[in-house]
Amino acid sequence: MSRPRTPPASARPYDEAYDDSGAPRPHYAQVLHALADPGAAAAEAKRRLRQRGVTFGAAPDDAVALDPVPRILTEPEWSELQAGIGQRLLAMEAFVIDVYGAGRVFEAGALTREDVEASPHYEPAMRGVAPRRWIAFTGLDVVRCEDGRFRVIEDQVRMPSGIAYTVAMRETLGDVLGVEPPQPDLSLVFGELTLALRDAAPPGVDEPSMVLLSEGPTAAGWWEHQQLARELCAPVVTLRDLEQRDGRVVAWIDGRPRAVDVVYLRTAEDRFTRVDGSPTPIGDALLAPAAAGRVAVVNAPGSGVADDKLVHAHVDKLIRFYLDQEPLLPSIPSRVVGPDDVLDDMVVKPRGEMGGEGVLIWRDADEQTRESVREQIAAEPGGWIGQELVQLSVHPSVVDGRLEPRHVDLRPYALLSDSGVRVLPAATTRVALEKGSMIVNSAQGGGAKDTWVPGTY
Repeated sequence: MSRPRTPPASARPYDEAYDDSGAPRPHYAQVLHALADPGAAAAEAKRRLRQRGVTFGAAPDDAVALDPVPRILTEPEWSELQAGIGQRLLAMEAFVIDVYGAGRVFEAGALTREDVEASPHYEPAMRGVAPRRWIAFTGLDVVRCEDGRFRVIEDQVRMPSGIAYTVAMRETLGDVLGVEPPQPDLSLVFGELTLALRDAAPPGVDEPSMVLLSEGPTAAGWWEHQQLARELCAPVVTLRDLEQRDGRVVAWIDGRPRAVDVVYLRTAEDRFTRVDGSPTPIGDALLAPAAAGRVAVVNAPGSGVADDKLVHAHVDKLIRFYLDQEPLLPSIPSRVVGPDDVLDDMVVKPRGEMGGEGVLIWRDADEQTRESVREQIAAEPGGWIGQELVQLSVHPSVVDGRLEPRHVDLRPYALLSDSGVRVLPAATTRVALEKGSMIVNSAQGGGAKDTWVPGTY
């Protein structure tokens, strides 16, 4: 199958599936040949998802926008990503330990204490605390730039979402394409996540009791929360189900109180402390027991400083500082911006938000929106980041029954335990469904693709 329509060569981003001549790349040839009727494949994928009851509350009609054309990574590409992801995770864990401990990074001048402690996710209550694990589970937002190299556009430490949807996409597509992926069954990732959560439990707890904290049925990812609860044997609870007894967290489950050792946090609220220093409801429920080492939160309160967008600009430096290595998967350059800065070639973001909230591609915004954002930047000095605008790679996707190029990024997942870093063979490619758009976040109208990585489970 020949390349779908593309922009002029002078503006052309890297194409994941087709080479410069328009021919399929070798590892895509079989899948593209099998897509005799892309529209029918898309319709069947949608039907199967509905039949399985897979939903996402932030999407129109609660439907998961699954594009049936999988992204395929080669062995060299996946090896490069695994090494780079592992390196970043180790550096971020070392950074958080240091921020709340010795503060060597500040003494060395790699970052200033003022910048880090100004993060909305810095938690003074965690100073001097040494949880067994600060970051047990993470996801990265990786893009491929025009030169074909992978780079990290954001690190996701607070609540990386989507892994249950990743497994569901693999199971849903099944024989739709008539081509078997390298790992037909991804469900083993749930067992690995379970072990990582258990490994994060407070010292001395051999059989931890775990819960998943959610807003309940109103949560956009409620389907995923329920699925994870079943797979991890960690009942879903809400804040109303939690209380503290003798410094421990207790959850009411099926009418009975149960002491909790590990809380897997999956709420929309990612802050434990408000700007004025008072606790949020989640902070009120979890911060004191976590600081006392009586409960483990995944990921730990205060670990959000590692994916703060100001800190993201310095992760390459942190890799050199903590690991004495050159970064294998570098960050897209970014910096703090002010209201009078020239922002034409930047993506502007509030430093502490997640889920694509507040992200603005400056060149695409109208003047009214720009003025509104400048006012917000002026009102929050140091609170906004400008990131270099790069062309995300494109991937053939089904639009109106035919293949069209659409911009994509990649969300791989990694675990950190006593055994080290494990980059999971489950990754999601997120796709901007609107022509020319580079906003791939599912909460902002993006879709998703199954992603094939080499090897077997």
